[in-house]
Amino acid sequence: MSIQNTVEQIKKHEGFRSHPYYCTAKKFTLGYGRNLDDVGISEQEAEILLQNDLNECRAVVKRNIDTRHCNDAQVGVLINMAYNLGASGLMAFKKMLACVEAGDFSGAANEMLDSRWAQQVPNRAEELAKQMVLGEWQKA
Repeated sequence: MSIQNTVEQIKKHEGFRSHPYYCTAKKFTLGYGRNLDDVGISEQEAEILLQNDLNECRAVVKRNIDTRHCNDAQVGVLINMAYNLGASGLMAFKKMLACVEAGDFSGAANEMLDSRWAQQVPNRAEELAKQMVLGEWQKA
């Protein structure tokens, strides 16, 4: 028996939905009928989603921000913020980004911390601001 035939048949019957929805049984569902209420996702599946999202965040940073003065840890801050805030949220940090592009990492950190975002996620903001200034990965 070929599982591929079953896969194609299920795809045809379920259809693909890129955003969560409620199926006819009132279960929160995604993709090709994945029942998120009862099945959820595995950690491995979450890792795949995270990698895909981070690849997009990396591309957003590369397309929109001059990072020539940044090392990997500082670019990591920008990617982390893009993931947390979305591309438009990161791009709204105009003063911070101007500091980054000028190589003023202390100024960038100050702008990060002087924001509503820093009030909403204070531990994350403090860690990322420190990473921005030091240019060193902050580990748990």
